[in-house]
Amino acid sequence: MFVILSRVGLRAKDLSVLSKLVTQIGSLSPKTPRSRLRPRHFPSYSNDIRMSVYSIQPATLAAVQTHPLASRKSKVSVRDLAKPAPRNASIIKFLDSLPKILAAQDLRDLAAAIQSAHQRKRAILWGIGGHVIKVGLAPVLIDLMDKGYVSAVAMNGAALIHDFEIAMAGNTSEDVEAALGKGQFGMAAETGWGINEIAKLAYRIRIGYGEAAGQYLTSGIVEPRHPDLSVLVAAYKRRIPVTVHLAIGTDIPHMHPSADGAALGAASLYDFRLFCALVQQMHKGGVYLNWGSAVLLPEVFLKAVSVVRNLGTPLHSITTANFDFIQHYRPTMNVLKRPTAASNAKQGEVSRGFAMTGHHELLLPLLAAALVSRWPAQGKRAK
Repeated sequence: MFVILSRVGLRAKDLSVLSKLVTQIGSLSPKTPRSRLRPRHFPSYSNDIRMSVYSIQPATLAAVQTHPLASRKSKVSVRDLAKPAPRNASIIKFLDSLPKILAAQDLRDLAAAIQSAHQRKRAILWGIGGHVIKVGLAPVLIDLMDKGYVSAVAMNGAALIHDFEIAMAGNTSEDVEAALGKGQFGMAAETGWGINEIAKLAYRIRIGYGEAAGQYLTSGIVEPRHPDLSVLVAAYKRRIPVTVHLAIGTDIPHMHPSADGAALGAASLYDFRLFCALVQQMHKGGVYLNWGSAVLLPEVFLKAVSVVRNLGTPLHSITTANFDFIQHYRPTMNVLKRPTAASNAKQGEVSRGFAMTGHHELLLPLLAAALVSRWPAQGKRAK
């Protein structure tokens, strides 16, 4: 045993102490009277056989002060716990069964803020990245338009492309890995030509990119196969503004010879200014929901907030939310924190930002079902 202990680095002095201790223990027979065993009273720590090389000793906890559990303020009580959903439960009963804790309570508070904006006719703005469209959520968004929960839609270039392809051909989202090696990625002729023509149309008649897209798809110039599944078409027919925000070089139509930088820039700049006017309508109770844009739309939203406040609208009492399966830096700062900072508000005017983490194809239908069911009920909404 001592050979093993010496190999792990114990000093000769330590080994000597251990040897004496083992010898003393071995000399005690089972019949040894207990009176021969010296009683030892160890404090919280002992210096009798100290193996540590440290000069500092562990703290003594005997003087620690405690208090009754009942006197402590707790964040969770039995009133907050989840309830098992009954068999064949309605969506409202399912949502009511969720715990009043963390993300479930955030969903409840966010839905209440949207319901309040809907009732008070405040702006409810949706910012969407391409993933929202390509995972099949356009029909859900269109239904929300019909029920008054969409005041406007802001898109990045990817969302424009996916919605355009769904409308025109009924399919979207190419296999990038398979096409990239041959230099064929992003080279679908109809997509490149059509979306670049929309930018030129916007430039020519002095409207925004989003409005021009709706006009192009409904004008008879082209014959979309599935216009009923297009957010662009649905919004245009309902006179709901759509703004498109580009970064030149990020989208596949920019690789095509039909791309016109002047037209793309003018159309997107027009939409930025239109988006500023829409954000202004969020003052005192409006909502901005950012879905799946980690960089571009959060940057656009932050600049729009600055413009609105610079022009004299304080933009108080707003609600923002970011929905994504990873919470990135820019949405966290530019959507959730900076625009809702308490320093921007007067006393009693509270703004909030919600980080909702998960997949769009699950969260968006869940939120939509809650909204159209008027959940949470008026009496259960946070004050």
